[in-house]
Amino acid sequence: MASPPDTSKTTKLERYNSYLRRVNSSKLLSSSSKLLFRSLLLISLLLLLFFSLSHPSLSDPTPSSTHRRLYLLSSALYGPSTSTFTPAIERLIRQSSTPRRPSGLSILVTGAAGFVGSHASLALKKRGDGVLGLDNFNHYYETSLKRRRQDLLLHHNIHIVEADLNDSPVLAKLFDLVPFTHVLHLAAQAGVRYAMKNPQSYVASNVGGFVSLLEAAKAADPQPAIVWASSSSVYGLNRASPFSESHRTDQPASLYAATKKAGEEIAHTYNHIYGLSLTGLRFFTVYGPWGRPDMAYFFFTKDILQGKTISVFKTQDDKEVARDFTYIDDIVKGCIGALDTAEKSTGSGGKKRGPAQLRVYNLGNTSPVPVVKLVSILEGLLGQKAKKHVMRIPRNGDVPYTHANISLAERDFGYRPTTDLATGLRKFVKWYVGYYGIQLKVNSNNKKEGGLKRTGGEAE
Repeated sequence: MASPPDTSKTTKLERYNSYLRRVNSSKLLSSSSKLLFRSLLLISLLLLLFFSLSHPSLSDPTPSSTHRRLYLLSSALYGPSTSTFTPAIERLIRQSSTPRRPSGLSILVTGAAGFVGSHASLALKKRGDGVLGLDNFNHYYETSLKRRRQDLLLHHNIHIVEADLNDSPVLAKLFDLVPFTHVLHLAAQAGVRYAMKNPQSYVASNVGGFVSLLEAAKAADPQPAIVWASSSSVYGLNRASPFSESHRTDQPASLYAATKKAGEEIAHTYNHIYGLSLTGLRFFTVYGPWGRPDMAYFFFTKDILQGKTISVFKTQDDKEVARDFTYIDDIVKGCIGALDTAEKSTGSGGKKRGPAQLRVYNLGNTSPVPVVKLVSILEGLLGQKAKKHVMRIPRNGDVPYTHANISLAERDFGYRPTTDLATGLRKFVKWYVGYYGIQLKVNSNNKKEGGLKRTGGEAE
């Protein structure tokens, strides 16, 4: 008689197989969950990028929410070093640089988060040009203002690469990614008085940074035409008036002026050797909404509202200090005129093929105004008297008088400033009180003098 089959081994084997199936199932589920999580994270980042680019807000964003979005995108999409970009960022750079009109320019704007740079970038983008910004967001003045300008550009699909001009690998990569037709070079260490505290920053930015840009541009194929910001300060101790491009500029009164003069000589060298098309623009005391806090009209406004005493300078021989104040919109029109009339560079891959265009122009308002008149206009707009301390101008590089002859710019690209100081300051104060959330104390009397109520913070 046969013995019954031993079922104990079969049962154990089935239990073991069941255990293996559960373990494998758990591992598969865990792996699937990780894969699903990573996929969802990637999709979320891509959707965030898509909606940031495709659906810009029409209003000026609040800094907190927009900055969080910017930082998230930056950390998620940039590569491990500043000279490498992920494919997503490369697409963003190309998209920002691509013109929307058939004959549009493709422009690299350095100092795009700065005062003139942000205004010029918006104007160029508005007319259909491709615009890519570059800025290092240094701490010369409050970076929060630069970040707010960056927010505004972002909401008009203008991307800013955060890097320093002296980072040559970044510049080389940008010129490799985009065949720029033009460069609007506005990045610089600004200010006359700060040069006495930090002279090295002026040499590094205004000389070293300019050379780094020219080195990248000369090696590019095609070479772009370059329009760059010089300064009225190059006239220095020149006493002939109004200041003309034919006047001597070999007596700078400040280190800032000396670095800008050096830039003009460096531009001549790169034009002569490498065939780069270069146009220098000598700006005369630019002011307006989104301006620089280190400028007199800006900190005068702040101090008057806070009841602080302001220092109003007079010359060493007790004459009034006067400036050729130029409204930002007029300066931007001059920049665009220079870009539109800039001829192509004649070099290729660092080799000159023929003579190239080399120009320099004054961009001013042609109507010098005493600083005491500036203060008087601000008093009327703010509805508050200034506490003035009149003193002789210190020997720190400031010049007592500026006055632009703009006949060359008018002849070559139709430059004609249209904004007087009272009108321009009114627009600035309107922006200022909105941006900083200030309620002006304006009564019926100073309303007649041009006072303002609180208004929104958009630039006009």
